[in-house]
Formats: sequence, structure tokens, C-alpha cells
Amino acid sequence: MGQFSVPSWVVLLAVLLAWGRLTPVVPVEAGEPLTVVELFTSQGCPRCPPADAVLREISAQPGVLALSIHVDYWDYLGWRDPYATAEGTQRQRDYAARFGLRYVYTPQMVIQGVDHLPGTDPTEVLQRVADAASADQVSVSLERRGSEHLRVDVGARSSGQVLPADVWLVTFDRERSAEVQSGHNAGSLLRHANVVTGLRRIGTWGGQAHELQVRLSEAGPASADSAAVMVQAVDSGQIIGAAVIALPLRP
Repeated sequence: MGQFSVPSWVVLLAVLLAWGRLTPVVPVEAGEPLTVVELFTSQGCPRCPPADAVLREISAQPGVLALSIHVDYWDYLGWRDPYATAEGTQRQRDYAARFGLRYVYTPQMVIQGVDHLPGTDPTEVLQRVADAASADQVSVSLERRGSEHLRVDVGARSSGQVLPADVWLVTFDRERSAEVQSGHNAGSLLRHANVVTGLRRIGTWGGQAHELQVRLSEAGPASADSAAVMVQAVDSGQIIGAAVIALPLRP
């Protein structure tokens, strides 16, 4: 009888579950300073499930906005990731150029727009997140206006913030899972936290208090249950403010 080999990521996931470290995904309280963690991942990537598990873990940490951004360049290797987007892939390529990398890789976690690592070691990730946390952020708020609009308010600049900055709107689903039928992770049930379904730049911020209005129909798919805004310095890529909100059910 042949030997059965258990993938290493399955072992890591079992250990995290045994420790009780995988907690339910919880929404971030509005108004608190947020450290943004973006995980570039794919269901077709054999090394990504451990990083997916770590992102689920840190998504429950207070003061952290953790986003799972699925890229599409693994789709030709036997499994088409249902959550992959061209916008996510382009965002990762923009980071690669900013970091001076000659290639993109998965899994890759980008922390606050300025630090990156594979993201498979939860202890290292939590330390990097703690190192990146900063109270010196621009004030950002996000609220629903009626049933059709979102209002974004970005406060005035303080002395430490870099200008100019782009304002990004992200829509996401807090929990998603899929049974992978083929490719490197065939036979696996993969669970994801805060899966990005829409990503677009909605404006710029030049240091003055600024208000933006966005129609919900333009924010992302109607199925998305959450939205976030990120204010990101154009030159350095540093995320200097963020906010998150739950979205109403939409027809």
C-alpha cells in the first residue's frame, strides 16, 4: 500500500485550530485607526492555504483591516479561482514595481502599503502588523446615505502625512469558501476571509477635508456585504487612513 502524504498547510491549519487561534471573522469598529493587510492569493496556488488561514486569524484582531485579494495568473494551471480579478492582479503588480521586485509571487501579504512578506507565519505577521500600526493617520469615515449612496469623509492633514494620496473604495465579502475540484489544491475545501469583490480609485486627497459621494451600484457587486475606504500616498504607497462599514442587502 502506498504512503499517503498530508500537505503541510493542512498540518498548519490543524495546529491553529487545535490552539483555538482561528476565530470568527468580525467587523472592525468604525472610527478606530486601522492597519491594512492585503493578502494576494489564489485557490490555484499550492502555498497559499497557510496564508489564507493566517489572514483569517488576523482579520479578527482589533485595529486590523485584513483583505484577501485573489489574483488571476494562476487560473491557467488547472483551476479557475472564482474570486480572482484583473484589478487585484494589477494592484499586486503595482506593488511589485514600487518594491523593486522583478516578479509577483503568492502568497504575498502587503502591510500598510509599505512592507511585504509571504504571510505564512502567524507570529511574524502579527509582529509586522504591530510594527506598522500608527496613530498618526488621517481621519476617515464611511457611512451609508439612504439606500443608494455611500458618503466618504477624509479629514484635514496633520503634520506627518504624505501628500498627495489616492482614495480607494473596496467591496468585500467577510466569509467565502469553495471546494477546489482540480489543480494543485484539488479536493480541498478552502475558506477565505474578507474576499475583495471590487477595487477602484474614487478620488484624490490633497490635505484638505474632503467629502465624496459614491452610488452603491457603482461600489461593487450587489452581493458584497462590506466596504472599506483606503487613503494611500501616491509616492510611497503608504496607507495613511482607512475605514470600513457593513453594506445593506441589495436587490
